[in-house]
Amino acid sequence: MPNARLDIAGLQNYNQILGGAAKLSLKKHQALRKLRKLMTDNLFTNKKLLFDRWAPSYDWLFPSVFYRAIHKRLLEYVDLPKPANVLDIGCGTGRLLERLATQFPDLRGTGLDFSANMLRLARQSNHHRPRLIYIEGKAESLPFADGQFDAVFSTISFLHYLEPKQVLSEIARVLSPGGRFYLVDINITSKKEAEPQLLPLTPRGIRLYSPNQRQLLGSSAGLLCLNHHYLLGPVLLTIFAKPPI
Repeated sequence: MPNARLDIAGLQNYNQILGGAAKLSLKKHQALRKLRKLMTDNLFTNKKLLFDRWAPSYDWLFPSVFYRAIHKRLLEYVDLPKPANVLDIGCGTGRLLERLATQFPDLRGTGLDFSANMLRLARQSNHHRPRLIYIEGKAESLPFADGQFDAVFSTISFLHYLEPKQVLSEIARVLSPGGRFYLVDINITSKKEAEPQLLPLTPRGIRLYSPNQRQLLGSSAGLLCLNHHYLLGPVLLTIFAKPPI
């Protein structure tokens, strides 16, 4: 298994890419220092353990500033049928589904994540029961029926997947004909790059895909790339559609 050791400079670069976080209290600064220590610890040999340990301080570091801004911009581009059944892959603590359920009163949503601790927090803050549910699972083997969802979302999670083609194949499978896939991720790559940019910022690294690479990946799964929109700095939204029958 690849070494999970990261230096502090690497984590700082990661935080800069993700837009930083709000000014933290002393307690939150201590949580951030603990996170840095965990990310440099040789015991961190897989991402599941990383996110399980990250969960208690996750909402302090990101959704309050970064994800809130990203979600606000994303929602400007979301087009859903009424009623809609949606899936959020790598849902974390459930912030996006909460915002979707607020904006779309008839929406039903499922959040999927491989971190039990993230899901525990998502369930605790679920203000839209029973319309929203959260389950543990992997994006590479989605536990859902063919054509079950009108839309699938992936927000700053696709960059973690080691088998992107398999993930996209599964997304295409569970999408209904005409359904949309909203892929939100970081892009700091050149349009001419043939391969994704690998950054060793987490156990097994993260992979950043250019607009062209995203389009090719989607096409390999039978998804049509509709357009790209920059939401905030290097954060790029790519919208795919599953062709109608």
